[in-house]
Amino acid sequence: MKELIYTAIFVGLGILLIMLLLFMFLPKKEKDKSVETMKYVAGVYTSSILFHDSTLDVQVIVDENRINSISLVNLNETVTTMYPLVEPALEEVSDQIIKTQSVENISYQADNQYTTIMLLNAVENVLEKAEIDAAAEE
Repeated sequence: MKELIYTAIFVGLGILLIMLLLFMFLPKKEKDKSVETMKYVAGVYTSSILFHDSTLDVQVIVDENRINSISLVNLNETVTTMYPLVEPALEEVSDQIIKTQSVENISYQADNQYTTIMLLNAVENVLEKAEIDAAAEE
C-alpha cells in the first residue's frame, strides 16, 4: 500500500515538474507585440527638394515611436533670399508634426501654401523611408 502512495506522489511530482519546465521555457507571445508597436526604424533620414537650380534637404530624426526633429540641411543664402518663406514654413509645420506625430491635418497660412505643401511632401517621403515594413518582417 505504501508503494502505491509513493508511486502516486512521484507521478504527481513528475507531472508538476514537466508543467513547470514547459511554462518556464516556452517562448512568450508578448515579445511579438512589442515589435508591432514600433512605427519607425530609428535614424536620420533626408529627402531632397529642388528649387530651380538649388537643392536643399529636409532632414527628419526619428526613434522607434516618435518623430524627434525636422530641419533643413544644405540651406544656402541664395535659397533663403529667393524663397524667404521656406524657413518659417518649415518651423510652423515641424512644430505641428512633432506635436501631433502625424502629417495629417496640418494647417498652414495661405501666403505660403505652395512652399508648405512641398515641405510636407518631402517630410511624408522621409517618413515612408523610416516606417517599418510589416510585410517584410513576417
